[in-house]
Amino acid sequence: MITSKKALEIILNQSENFGTEEIPFIEATGRILKEEIVADRDFPPFNRVSMDGIAVSYAIFTSGQREFSIENMQAAGSEQVTLKHKENCIEAMTGAVLPKNTDAIIPYELVTIKDGKATVNLSEIKHLQNVHLQGKDRKTGDILIQKNTIISPAEIGVLATVGKSKVKVAKQPKILIISTGDELVEVSEIPLTHQIRRSNSYTLVALLERLHIQADTSHITDDKPLLKQKIEQFLTDYDVLLFSGAVSKGKFDFVPEVLDELGVKKLFHRVKQRPGKPFWFGHAVSLDISERNGNKFLNTNECHSERVKRSEESHTVVFAFPGNPVSTFVGCVKYFYPWYKKSMGIDSKNRQKAILAEDYFFKPELTYFLQVKLENNNGMLYATPITGNGSGDLANLADADAFLELPDDRNEFKKGEVFPLIKYR
Repeated sequence: MITSKKALEIILNQSENFGTEEIPFIEATGRILKEEIVADRDFPPFNRVSMDGIAVSYAIFTSGQREFSIENMQAAGSEQVTLKHKENCIEAMTGAVLPKNTDAIIPYELVTIKDGKATVNLSEIKHLQNVHLQGKDRKTGDILIQKNTIISPAEIGVLATVGKSKVKVAKQPKILIISTGDELVEVSEIPLTHQIRRSNSYTLVALLERLHIQADTSHITDDKPLLKQKIEQFLTDYDVLLFSGAVSKGKFDFVPEVLDELGVKKLFHRVKQRPGKPFWFGHAVSLDISERNGNKFLNTNECHSERVKRSEESHTVVFAFPGNPVSTFVGCVKYFYPWYKKSMGIDSKNRQKAILAEDYFFKPELTYFLQVKLENNNGMLYATPITGNGSGDLANLADADAFLELPDDRNEFKKGEVFPLIKYR
């Protein structure tokens, strides 16, 4: 049994590069940018009027003139007009080009307009006031968005303004979520007294949707030959398999045994943590149909002896979480999320922390993921333990906001101590 820290280290060492794809920019929210976005022109691209009002010559105003004949109008989106007589003014709208021969904007609120004349009701102005100068924000060629940025609505606006109708993003892995067990029925069904509805699969679907991953799902009954047959195909068709259940020591927990028989390399099984101790992790090299011998999946030694030719060394990564709901949930946010982020090129080293709001005691020498309710008090984040009934208490997840990660080298945790936090709200 390995530590949680070692388990995460092993998992991160198995990160994958799934390549890139170009998609319409308006569909890119939540995706990971895989190119630098640069300014194709100055920002703003011209001296821009930043407030509705009149454009005047600063020199004329400072000479004492306060009444200006309105000579023309500069509308947003119109070509630049010119002030022909410096003693006059031009009405100018927000977003318009600053009229030529003017260098200050006086807002309408400080002007009285009557009979084609504008009278300014203040004694002084500043040179270039209410003017957004060309290139003040960014210059042509400046990097506006760095590669590996998670695209938000803010980035969508930038993509639009530089004309990036299509944008290069990280390609999402093809993922299958697999539940097992004869006791599970569909959500729409009424379970018998000895059955329960499938919930873990849909929890994982929702957790992956937060990463903008549309995962497929499959359910397999406790039938080892059927399990083996289906998993064999899944290993070929998917980049990642996420199992929920059948990884512990029960008589029908066939997943580790089947994965071993299919030549999937186990990197660890069982982690010093609660919940989720029976967690299994490994990977398999995807083989095409020419690499099979009838219905028999060749393991590594058999591949060598049969001189099997591999096409591409693409790995199917396998996360097999215990079936209890909280265990599955913890496994996804603690291990799958960081693996995914590293695979996508996202830096997730700076973990959030919270202050334990009350004393807590946990005897076993295991990393403990304590369910907590969060409260922000004067800028400090406090975590209050939420008492539940173990890893099978699905409803308790809805009462909490996060997991506080308590280390395995002690059993007493004092109020006021700070620990790593895994938020899921």
